[in-house]
Amino acid sequence: MVVGKKRIRDYGIAIGQMKPGTRNQITDVAGVKVGHVTLNEANLRTGVTAILPHPENLFQDKVVGASYVINGFGKTAGIVQINELGTIETPILLTNTLSTATAADALIDYMLKTNPDIGRTTGTVNPVVGECNDMFLNDIRAKGVQKAHVLQAIEAADVAFEEGSVGAGTGMVAFGLKGGIGSASRIIPYPYGTFTIGVLVLANFGRPDDLRLDGVAIGAKVKAFLEKKQALEATAQEKGSIMMIVATDLPVTHRQLLRLIKRTAAGLARTGSIYGNGSGDIAIGFSTANHIPHAQKDGLMTITCLSDQHLDPAFHAVAEATEEAIFNALTASDTMIGYEGRIIYSFRDWLESQT
Repeated sequence: MVVGKKRIRDYGIAIGQMKPGTRNQITDVAGVKVGHVTLNEANLRTGVTAILPHPENLFQDKVVGASYVINGFGKTAGIVQINELGTIETPILLTNTLSTATAADALIDYMLKTNPDIGRTTGTVNPVVGECNDMFLNDIRAKGVQKAHVLQAIEAADVAFEEGSVGAGTGMVAFGLKGGIGSASRIIPYPYGTFTIGVLVLANFGRPDDLRLDGVAIGAKVKAFLEKKQALEATAQEKGSIMMIVATDLPVTHRQLLRLIKRTAAGLARTGSIYGNGSGDIAIGFSTANHIPHAQKDGLMTITCLSDQHLDPAFHAVAEATEEAIFNALTASDTMIGYEGRIIYSFRDWLESQT
C-alpha cells in the first residue's frame, strides 16, 4: 500500500494502457528506495528528497546512468559526468534551487564518510542533485535546507514513501495547482523476462490553460476554478521546472538508457507542457541490471543488454509512467498557504468540485 494521500487512480482514472507495478511507484524496481525531509514551518515550504538506486555502496558499485536536458533553465549538479562516463555513483538528491550547493556538499560528506579512499587512493566523487524553484510558496532566500536535512533524507530512504507536498515537493506549484513529488511504474513482459520501469517526478511547471488529463483538455475548467478562487497569481507564464527520475531493472547500455529517458518528454507533453523558456525540464535515469565496479580487476567487462529492436515497449512505459507520476504529484498534494500568505489549491479540490 502506498503511504499518504489519494492518487489519480483513486478517482477512477487509469492513465495509459500498460500494467503498473505492485506499488505503482519507482520503488517497484527492486532495490530502489526513496526518503524525504519536509520543512513546513514559519515561512519555509521546502525540503529534500533522496533516491537510492540500490542499498549497497554506490561509489564502489555504480549503476548505468544517463541524463537528458529537454529545456535547460536549471541548476542541476553532476549530469556532465553522468553522460561522459555513463554511470551514477551517489544517491540522487532533489531540493530547491538555492539549496543545490548545500545538498551537493552534504552528499559529498556522506560519500567521504562511507568511502575513505575518495580523494586519497582514488579519485573524487560526482554528487548528483536536481532542483526546482519553490519561491512562490517558500522563503527561498532563507535557505532553510541544511546539511543535516540531506543526510536525514538519505537515512530515511525506504520502499514505502509519501507523494505530494513532501520533501523537495513541499513548496512546488504545477499548472497553477499544488505540485510536488509523484511516482508511477509500468511492468514490461518480454519473452526472456519481466522488467519494471519506475518514474519519480518533482513537478513545478505548467499553466492551467494547458492542462490535459488522460488526453482530455481540462485547462479551461481548471483556470475557471482558480479564477473563482482568485488564485491565478502564480500562473501568468510558464516558468517552472520538472525533474524526472527514471529507474529500471531492464538490462540496457548507457546509450540505450539515454534513449529511454528521452521519452519522459512524451509523457510530459501529454500533460500539456510546452517546455517553456523559463522551465528546467531534466531527466536522470539509471538501470540496476548491470553494476559497474569502481575497481575493475582487469581490462574486460561483460554486461548484458537487450536489442534496440525491443526498446519500444520500454519507451511506451517511460511515457506512461511519467504522465501518471505528474498527476499523482498533483492529486496527492494538499492545498497550501505559504510565504506571505500565498495560497495554491490542490488538484483534488478541482477534481472533487466536478462531481
